Amino acid sequence: MLKIRLARGGAKKRPFYSIVVADSHSPRDGRFIEKVGTYNPLLAKDHADRLRVKSERVQEWIGKGAQPTDRVARLLSPGGLTQWQNSDNPNKGKPGKKAQERVEERTQREADRAAALAEAAAAPAPEPVVEEAPVVEAEAPAAEAPAEDAPVEAAAAEEAPAAEAVAEEAPAAEADEPEA
Repeated sequence: MLKIRLARGGAKKRPFYSIVVADSHSPRDGRFIEKVGTYNPLLAKDHADRLRVKSERVQEWIGKGAQPTDRVARLLSPGGLTQWQNSDNPNKGKPGKKAQERVEERTQREADRAAALAEAAAAPAPEPVVEEAPVVEAEAPAAEAPAEDAPVEAAAAEEAPAAEAVAEEAPAAEADEPEA
């Protein structure tokens, strides 16, 4: 199949294109059948040398079955040589399968997280356990049963570690103060 297409020339960052008729299987800048024009995108749009085309030769090749590429058809359409319509590809901007899967996974994780937060908010908050200090009588009568002595001894055992902790913190506080 014959194509009317652009073949790039020019230097790096300074493109210049030849409009050529070539076999569709040949390389972009490779072998071509005939050069039918030039295109210089660096010139202003209204400049006369921006697009130079041998219109008779282009029409002859189109008559023989050569198909212009989308870009060449766009360039040749203002001169009336070809008809160009903007192609509509609604799927072009859509993400691929893997990207869609990642989005679905992310939304699922967010939904699970929101459900867990809602469940935690709906559940009654556990009330903090407040330990009440046992009431210690000033003097225990000697006539009481030894079963009652056990809670008093347990209360004394609980108070003893607290007293030791206070005693341990005091030397640390003294060590922090500078000596005069």
